[in-house]
Amino acid sequence: MSKIEIACFNPESAIIAFENGADRIELCDGLSEGGTTPGFEVTRQLREKINIPLFVMIRPRGGDFTYSETEFEQMKEDLIRLKSLNVDGFVFGILDENDEVNVEQNKALVELASPLFCTFHRAFDRARGLEESLEKVIDCGFRTILTSGQKPNVSEGKENLKKLVELSGGRIEILVGGGLRSSNIEEIRSVTQAGYFHSSAITDGGAFANPDEVVALKSK
Repeated sequence: MSKIEIACFNPESAIIAFENGADRIELCDGLSEGGTTPGFEVTRQLREKINIPLFVMIRPRGGDFTYSETEFEQMKEDLIRLKSLNVDGFVFGILDENDEVNVEQNKALVELASPLFCTFHRAFDRARGLEESLEKVIDCGFRTILTSGQKPNVSEGKENLKKLVELSGGRIEILVGGGLRSSNIEEIRSVTQAGYFHSSAITDGGAFANPDEVVALKSK
């Protein structure tokens, strides 16, 4: 059985994921924007209801992953506030104007989050260079990279994902996500040899995780 993280864009999805066997929740807002920072009160209430690891997205807006000084300050403030809620980790990723991993800013957030774990999210798939970006993310102190192998989805990115798993050599967890479903997880796992997988488990184009899909992802 695979380890499964469910990306949840509302607390209802997080409860569905929790009740149907997910190993970890990535909580965000902004479904149409691909995930933004969730509300403080939403996070606080959810934390009281679930006891599996809860990772929280820190992303002030949709669009690209290069942030102004004001936006970066907001990211720091959001992280500090949300850290007080006994969450288990954070999910973020900052690139510079050349689409390279912004080591200085990412490192600053990782240090603020310490000792909690941090995941570098799919900004990685916009970053220049597979190997160079991997090494920079490791240098920043992240524990996990969420990626589709720098391709639009995991099916197209499976060879790059396999390469990332090999290159990482256990120094960082490669969390495979982006178009992942119960229908393709077995093939993706066999090619990549990854151990942790990420999906929204949304099957109807709506906003809520499908309980049967969560179960199916876990059981494959």
